[in-house]
Amino acid sequence: MKKDNKKVIYWLLTGCLLIFIMVVVGGITRLTHSGLSISNYKLISGTIPPMNEVEWQEAFELYKQYPEYQKLNSHFSLQDFKDIYFWEWFHRVIGRFIGVVFIIPFLYFLVKKQLTKSTIKKSIILMVLGGFQGFLGWYMVKSGLVDRPDVSHYRLAAHLTTAFLTFAYTFWVALDLMFPNKKQIETKFRNLIRVGLGLLIIQIIYGAFVAGLDAGFIHNHWPMMSEGKFMHDTVLIEQTPVYKNFVEGKSGVQFVHRILAFIVLASIIIIYIKGKKLKLSNYQLKGLNALLILVGLQFLLGVFTILLQVPVWLGVAHQVGAFFLLSAMTFTLHRFSK
Repeated sequence: MKKDNKKVIYWLLTGCLLIFIMVVVGGITRLTHSGLSISNYKLISGTIPPMNEVEWQEAFELYKQYPEYQKLNSHFSLQDFKDIYFWEWFHRVIGRFIGVVFIIPFLYFLVKKQLTKSTIKKSIILMVLGGFQGFLGWYMVKSGLVDRPDVSHYRLAAHLTTAFLTFAYTFWVALDLMFPNKKQIETKFRNLIRVGLGLLIIQIIYGAFVAGLDAGFIHNHWPMMSEGKFMHDTVLIEQTPVYKNFVEGKSGVQFVHRILAFIVLASIIIIYIKGKKLKLSNYQLKGLNALLILVGLQFLLGVFTILLQVPVWLGVAHQVGAFFLLSAMTFTLHRFSK
């Protein structure tokens, strides 16, 4: 039986799709402030939501014991609780489903000897990444159950970034099977794409910081942040030491996210211009074109997200834009790799 066949590719691409759906639902969960509605973690029984009024009331009473209800949502009715409970429950169910979709086919392909040694090793890495992602989700929620009514933005960033990287690696493994033969390419240009990918990942991390600190709800002007100045000292510098303003301060984090947006945009434009001077295959050209279009769209989505004070639909669209941009960057780097 042929190894690394089309079924294996479809399996990996299905995983990519499910991770994408999970990231979208995770964005909605965050923007609707639903992430702390389920304060316990039950791997099996937690798959089934409360089925009657008694169970709903028990879940609501448990929610009342934690800071988010006590400090922010003490006015909530049972129906309000049900609304936020749904998104967190759905988010967790998708996570469990991804685990099942990965493990069962993996064991099947393993038994049927349809995987090469290389793909088996890569699949094990994917399994570790998936397990780590689940742990980070629990670790993130835990930070909002002690004395603060919100999760740590550092843990949120770790959780989100790991999801993006897990997707990118899954996509890369699928591309390895779809395109087993790679074209020899100029090393300097490949390294330039790697730099662009690194900048994009840093920008994704800062996007998570902005989300975790609710920093998008302030300085809702563009291109200036406030009072006609892009960097206003009385707003930006709030903490000491100064560096903390750029990793923990709302103004500083938004400022870095804005600056990085210009840097990512410039880096991709440079990649596009330099790439067009090379002799390109059809897929390489498509990758460069996709990068240019998506970075422009993502930049505009970021601007309107700030101007409109982060409506849920636009915040989710901006996160989806980052996901597609990472996909295009991964594809382009793969097509220019040797």
